[in-house]
Amino acid sequence: MGYVRKDRDFHEARWDEPIIMEMGNPGERGVLIPPVSDTIKEEAGSAEELIPDGMRRKKAPALPEMSQMQVLRHYMRLSQETIGTDINIDIGLGTCTMKYSPKINEQFVRAPELTELHPYQDESTIQGILEIMYRDEQYIKAISGMDRVSLQPSGGSQAIFANVETIRAYHEANGEGDQRDEIITTILSHPGNPGAAATLGYKVITLYPDKDGLPDLEALKAAVSERTAALMITNPEDTGIYNDRIRQFVDTVHEAGGLCVYDQANLNGVFGITRARDAGFDMCHYNLHKSFSSPHGCQGPAAGAQCVCEKLARFVAAPTVEFDGEKYYFEYDRPDSIGKLRKYYGVPGVLVRTYAYIRSLGPDGMKQIGELSILNNNYMLKKLLEIPGLSMPMAEGRFRMEQARLSWEKLTQDTGVTTDDICRRIVDYGFQDYFASHHPRVIPEPFTPEPVETYSKDDIDEFVEAFRAIAREAYTNPELVKTAPHKAALGSQIDESYLTEWSKFATTWRAYKKYVEKSEK
Repeated sequence: MGYVRKDRDFHEARWDEPIIMEMGNPGERGVLIPPVSDTIKEEAGSAEELIPDGMRRKKAPALPEMSQMQVLRHYMRLSQETIGTDINIDIGLGTCTMKYSPKINEQFVRAPELTELHPYQDESTIQGILEIMYRDEQYIKAISGMDRVSLQPSGGSQAIFANVETIRAYHEANGEGDQRDEIITTILSHPGNPGAAATLGYKVITLYPDKDGLPDLEALKAAVSERTAALMITNPEDTGIYNDRIRQFVDTVHEAGGLCVYDQANLNGVFGITRARDAGFDMCHYNLHKSFSSPHGCQGPAAGAQCVCEKLARFVAAPTVEFDGEKYYFEYDRPDSIGKLRKYYGVPGVLVRTYAYIRSLGPDGMKQIGELSILNNNYMLKKLLEIPGLSMPMAEGRFRMEQARLSWEKLTQDTGVTTDDICRRIVDYGFQDYFASHHPRVIPEPFTPEPVETYSKDDIDEFVEAFRAIAREAYTNPELVKTAPHKAALGSQIDESYLTEWSKFATTWRAYKKYVEKSEK
């Protein structure tokens, strides 16, 4: 057995570092840009002439003027105040699938051949990345069982949005666009599903779990009608409970004329074990930056894969990547397409990592991902459920797959310490704050860990011991936990009003205008 540190003496660096816009002095420089040659000036002309009058700045932007050393020092300090997958055990971020990303893949994406690509290059000069994109699509088709893949989405939520756009395009093409105005989802599926549906004008019907912890099949049967556009569902959901009646859900919706969409943002527990098409689904999507091993966090870098069956293939976003036997190219001539989802095409770095990951593992290795994820999770759950105050409600005793939704409710009742307190305290042990659950919290005082295939038994043991120690603290010195974090870069607790009040978290002009309009009513 390996060495397991049960009480890690961790203390994060804390720098009183200003934002970079407040730093520097006039005249300081990090890079001296060489002057433009006369030949280039004559060929390119004046840059100002290329910019319409209405888009020209009245004055230069107020950018910080700093030396290279100052810039390096600033970002090194910020890096010391950050906890990430490469320096801690990221089991706590359930549904996010925080796995180790092989460093050889990082060398691939940092190669000049990729970093210096330009979206306006002629297709003849980008055959390499187009071939990788095309091959990615073929592999993902095999993994999903679907007939067409688009790698254009910038991430999982945009892939969900593309799925809803495709739902609408399909029903409109069949003359039922106005009639089919309802989308059914579940309370335990990712909020991006109801969010995208509502954004595109659909009425959202939400299914809640039955006594087995599964979406209520009878409630689905009552909800479907001639107005049903689609069912958008995850399996297993964020509780880790696999829905073994999923084919009944799909058949029920199909009988009513609706489409079925499988949210497989988290594929880790069913890699090589189940396929969306084999369960009868019409569409699915993957988060390539999660299941396929690109680093995941802080809203990027991300890439989504939208996968559809043959009858929906004509609707996917344009352009698509095609191969005519001699060259790879973008195909824009797709009259039934839902159009572009974003500028340019996909996120090349993530697509290269995806290709390398699939090629290095092969079919057998990819199946092992699912098997090891399930093994790790069930070992971890056995150890965690020995901790006083922690339980696994909802379908107690039922098998979980790659993750689970646990509850600190008993500990909260006994000590007053909440899951949010524990979430802050775990940072003092050198772990990233964990994922509780999406709101609304169906399970009280939730805690959702996910030990993916890349974590060892020693890693899991160390992770469990940290929570065992915090539980002891909660029962003996609850104020220590409630006032955490004590050793983190962030020395004070977060003011949660910044997450709920428009006036404080409005990060764009449009969001601020919404706040103003709302407050004036």
